[in-house]
Amino acid sequence: MDIILASASPRRKELLGYFVSDFKCIPADIDETIPSDVSAEKSAEYLACMKAEHIAADYPDDVVIGCDTVVVYGGEVYGKPSSEEDAERMLKTLSGRTHSVITGVCICRGTKKESFSETTEVEFFELSGDEILNYIRSGSPMDKAGAYGIQDGNFLPAKSIRGDYFNVVGLPAGRLKRELDSFLNRQ
Repeated sequence: MDIILASASPRRKELLGYFVSDFKCIPADIDETIPSDVSAEKSAEYLACMKAEHIAADYPDDVVIGCDTVVVYGGEVYGKPSSEEDAERMLKTLSGRTHSVITGVCICRGTKKESFSETTEVEFFELSGDEILNYIRSGSPMDKAGAYGIQDGNFLPAKSIRGDYFNVVGLPAGRLKRELDSFLNRQ
């Protein structure tokens, strides 16, 4: 039995490596459209399950971990920006405000599946227009939910964080370790 991370994210790979020494990464190429009946707060968990189930269909004897992270503000889901203009819109909206970062995680093996979501509240400093544009020009926000990476040293927008820092990076490592241990003990 192998452990498979259904992601190509180098950040998730690094975080999972903190407590799982041997695993494979197989990204799940799925349609990430969120159905209208899935709430903003459950959207990350929904996508994490879709990713895990997609990979598990080809690897039924292995344990598959699917993850997805979204930023939620005012009931709107901020995924990865579709353009530089979209990234600018997101960052201007989040500037000086508090938003939720929600990472959904799904662990499955064959037909057995468990999932959860972890939420962290992040308050941004007021961001200047130049600060936002320089960050966008770096290219870094284009592959990140909410158009920012909390770990990007060239852009430090967070005034405060309430909850799991690693969750904002993209994987709630402490909780996942415990959930994975429990899942494996029941196998």
